[in-house]
Amino acid sequence: MHGEHIGGRNGFGRLRRALTPRGTLVVTGGEGGDTALGIGRVVHALALSPFVRQRLTAFVAAQRHTDMTTLGELIEVGRIMPVVGASYPLAEVPEAMRQLESGQARGKIAITI
Repeated sequence: MHGEHIGGRNGFGRLRRALTPRGTLVVTGGEGGDTALGIGRVVHALALSPFVRQRLTAFVAAQRHTDMTTLGELIEVGRIMPVVGASYPLAEVPEAMRQLESGQARGKIAITI
């Protein structure tokens, strides 16, 4: 893999090995689950970046009310559809979490009540 890569739940060592020598790793807030906001991964990437040839950086998305309203409207009229890979009843949340943590989930996992 070359160029840019968003890291997900993989460790930095594994991600850096997937990059070219001058590739870019983009860490997004919240991934990895190491803290409530994933800030630990962001700080780790930014602190390590000056000492490696690859570029380690972070991306934090800003959510604006107007964007969320537009997105909701597009979903309502069927112009876009979220991908739900699996749906689990509330009683099966442990199984849903195992599926999510395994990295094998295709699309989002929905919990129904």
